[in-house]
Amino acid sequence: MKLSKETLRRRKNTGPKITMLTCYDYPTAKLLDTCGIDVQLIGDSVGTNILGYPDVSMVTVADMVHHIKAVARGAKKSFVLGDMPFGSFKTKTLALANARLFMQEGADGVKIETEKESVDIIAHVASSGIPVCAHIGYTPQTPGLCPSVQGKDLERARELITLAQQSEKSGAFMIVLELIPEKLSRLITDLLTIPTIGIGAGRYCDGQVQVILDTLGLSEKTFRHAKTYADGSSLVKDAAMQYIYEVRNGLFPAEINSASMPDDVFNTLSHALSQKATAL
Repeated sequence: MKLSKETLRRRKNTGPKITMLTCYDYPTAKLLDTCGIDVQLIGDSVGTNILGYPDVSMVTVADMVHHIKAVARGAKKSFVLGDMPFGSFKTKTLALANARLFMQEGADGVKIETEKESVDIIAHVASSGIPVCAHIGYTPQTPGLCPSVQGKDLERARELITLAQQSEKSGAFMIVLELIPEKLSRLITDLLTIPTIGIGAGRYCDGQVQVILDTLGLSEKTFRHAKTYADGSSLVKDAAMQYIYEVRNGLFPAEINSASMPDDVFNTLSHALSQKATAL
């Protein structure tokens, strides 16, 4: 059965904690679905991790739709969450139109990076019946904002608490807390009735999200807030190097990898070709 926003909201009180990973393609979505991941997030990180863009601000709505469709085909049980990219929610009208497009193409909800100016956007989209996940703390789409822990000082901490409360009042069913001190994220988690999902926000959130390339050891850099669960980089390199070696040395393909044909058909063809060559 498909995981719903109502089930996710109840998990704040009933547990277990919510598990979320980014996902960008069909085969990975199928694997994560089989493993029982709760939420598959098509993050705007697809731009830097998959598409080779230098910055997430370059990700377009078309890029997101392409990957949402792929993940949705593979995720039959997981909740599919589509990240609204930079510039896609400048106005209420634009935000709702793009959110509806994401839903039409297979998303079960959308995520909107949240600062003061986007609280009303969340309310507008949520009021249409579309599940909205807010996102506070470090917001990668904010121009000029370097990756850094948010809320260490009193002013920003109060601002984040207010944003979290406003997001809930605006109709968000869940909220991502990114790069926020553990003590602050615990305060926010205790204040809200909606689940908090942490990334670099410590142990006390109602769930966690990670970039899947980080967990698989496929990222170029290891971040403090991430944990590598497999040495995927070495696995891919070893497999590719073995393939190169076997092809270059005639070891692959072997007979078991090749198709056969009836001897009489081959003999007839061979004879006909030799006769033709003789005539020439």
